[in-house]
Amino acid sequence: MSPTTLPAPPEQGHVTFLGAGPGDPGLLTLRAVEALANADVLVAEHDVLDVVRTHARQGVSEVHTDADTTASSTPGTGTGTPQLTVVDGASTTAGVPANRDAAHLVMEAARGGKRVVRAVSGDPGLDAYAAEEMLACASAGVPFEVVPGVATAVGVPAYAGVPLRDAQGTDVRFVDARTASDRCWTEVGASDGTVVVSTTLDSVAAAAGELVSAGRKPDTPLTVTVAGTTTRQRTWTATLGTIAQTLKQAKVLPSPEGGRPVIAVVGERSAAAQRDRLAWFESKPLFGWKVLVPRTKEQAASLSDQLRSYGAVPHEVPTIAVEPPRTPQQMERAVKGLVTGRYEWIAFTSVNAVKAVREKFEEYGLDARAFAGIKVAAVGEQTANALIAFGVKPDLVPSGEQSAAGLLEDWPPYDPVFDPIDRVFLPRADIATETLVAGLIELGWEVDDVTAYRTVRASPPPAETREAIKGGGFDAVLFTSSSTVRNLVGIAGKPHNVTVIACIGPATAKTAEEHGLRVDVMAPEPSVHKLAEALADFGARRRLSALEAGDPVTRPSERRPGARRRRSTT
Repeated sequence: MSPTTLPAPPEQGHVTFLGAGPGDPGLLTLRAVEALANADVLVAEHDVLDVVRTHARQGVSEVHTDADTTASSTPGTGTGTPQLTVVDGASTTAGVPANRDAAHLVMEAARGGKRVVRAVSGDPGLDAYAAEEMLACASAGVPFEVVPGVATAVGVPAYAGVPLRDAQGTDVRFVDARTASDRCWTEVGASDGTVVVSTTLDSVAAAAGELVSAGRKPDTPLTVTVAGTTTRQRTWTATLGTIAQTLKQAKVLPSPEGGRPVIAVVGERSAAAQRDRLAWFESKPLFGWKVLVPRTKEQAASLSDQLRSYGAVPHEVPTIAVEPPRTPQQMERAVKGLVTGRYEWIAFTSVNAVKAVREKFEEYGLDARAFAGIKVAAVGEQTANALIAFGVKPDLVPSGEQSAAGLLEDWPPYDPVFDPIDRVFLPRADIATETLVAGLIELGWEVDDVTAYRTVRASPPPAETREAIKGGGFDAVLFTSSSTVRNLVGIAGKPHNVTVIACIGPATAKTAEEHGLRVDVMAPEPSVHKLAEALADFGARRRLSALEAGDPVTRPSERRPGARRRRSTT
């Protein structure tokens, strides 16, 4: 009698309750990033998904949850009813009714052997939904872990430049105005410590009134911060008695959704009076500036990261598409010549040239070892880094200007005694200038000038982007070459006259002026990073001038002379 074979038990899944912090993706912890990279299913509210999905692995199933807006609640507060919407059609939860609660959905995925990340705003320990879902997992025997995050009530004041404690050890109380009882208001009103109030923009004046009624003086300082830790952050400084008038003067309108969540910090020693000196985030030189970066996506990545460090919001719009040469035979012969020892040097003037040669190598089954015995030159840090990523360390990078002219200044003349071969392979774009070729020939070298790739005008951006370009929706645009000027104007139209125009050098500036653009910023040297630095310096000077004149600090897109003239005539 053969033994009975029992079915294998189903693979047990796992749930990670993850704190996504108050909004800045840079505040995610290392453990959070690790958990997201391994997740099969990601469950979060829509705004939290925007924070965490960058670190999720490709193909992860996303489930979007929303709190019931009729409950005047905000995500992660523990009020209202979570509603679920499947974002990714490939999700294992596709077809689940929208009113299924998050705890059931999370456990269902975990029972199916999935690694589930339940991401919440701020910290899971302060989220009532998360607490209920943890209890549900525990009751059902579903294993889970908790990855803490930066609590919104702590992170937002830090970004607003409002320390919560001083050297005297100020008492700090945290209040959620949406659920606070009369007893709670009485207790915090009777103390003289700092009170951090979570509320909504529409209800902050009412919360201030509750504190005054509970015993706080009307002249007690407070700060109110909306969209904290993001580049949309805005902070108002007032007192409990004047906050309603301050918001009215700032033209903060009631919200049909019940108000945006805000953090208000109240207290004599809450450093509200010192915020001008401590507001490190909102005082970044390009804070909140929407900057157009008209380059290919690969080229724009590091530049966009640098702009974000200045507080800007980069918007990448490809103006150039890279395509293979129409006749690849010349490139094929040159690459074979590298292997057979035809060349003494190969010179790369762009990342695209490196990419074109690398792709051809891979097509032939070659790798970086084929460069053995060949000297390699590179123009620019990004080009050199692309070669290093390929496994090739450049022998020559210009010591001065990162251009063809700079490369020629350092290039050695041909010496028949020391140079057994007199030929240089120059893979380039179809529209590249002849400066480098002529200079190398003058130095005694023979040059195989080969078209490695073609640059063509990219497709027009979406209509919304085109309207923003022409209508003044962007605060600045960075032009990194004459072709980016011509192509952007060609595919999207001319930037509005309020937009700050920044150019990488004189030739690019001349092209911009020929297209009727006013050039406001020019890089001190032809480098994209120096160009970003120059724009940041411009923004810092602009901000300082406004402060010295006693004017509000505004972005270029917020000051439209034409619009002011139209309003004055009505």
